[in-house]
Amino acid sequence: MPVVRGKIIDPLFSAEVIAERNRTMAAEIATNPKKDLLVISILKGSFIFAADLIRALHEAGLEPEVEFITLSSYGKGTTSRGVKIIKDIDSDVRGRDVLLIDDILESGRTLRFARELMFERGANNVDIAVLLDKRSRREGTLDADYVGFECPDYFVVGYGMDVAYAFRELPFVGVVKGDA
Repeated sequence: MPVVRGKIIDPLFSAEVIAERNRTMAAEIATNPKKDLLVISILKGSFIFAADLIRALHEAGLEPEVEFITLSSYGKGTTSRGVKIIKDIDSDVRGRDVLLIDDILESGRTLRFARELMFERGANNVDIAVLLDKRSRREGTLDADYVGFECPDYFVVGYGMDVAYAFRELPFVGVVKGDA
């Protein structure tokens, strides 16, 4: 097991497995007709996944425009107080197909908020693509249209996801097991 910053990280999904799944997901997305596709990456955790998936979408024949939105459901604490927009997109979504990209779907609060916001703004369709789906944490009914992997109920790091701003740079998704 790799040791990073003095911590043992148990890989859950390797870089190679993630790359292959991104190509497969992009091909699945490309099979559905899109009208003026706008991809919106939900920051911060999705930035690596979004970049790789967007490149795979290009290889699959799509030419999306790309935007970024930063949403917060926690503020500075650990208890959710609702979702708020920290940094909004600049593009008009009216009449467009939107693909929201996020790193992980857990409770569903953030993605539900983002999806409803895009529909309120006039999006034609809003699909959701996530790298990880942690169904055991879901509140209410929200499913992603495209899922990289089902995720066990672990706190995961790597491939853009962090703990205290660390481990985002890892090329794989893993679980911190303890000190080395």
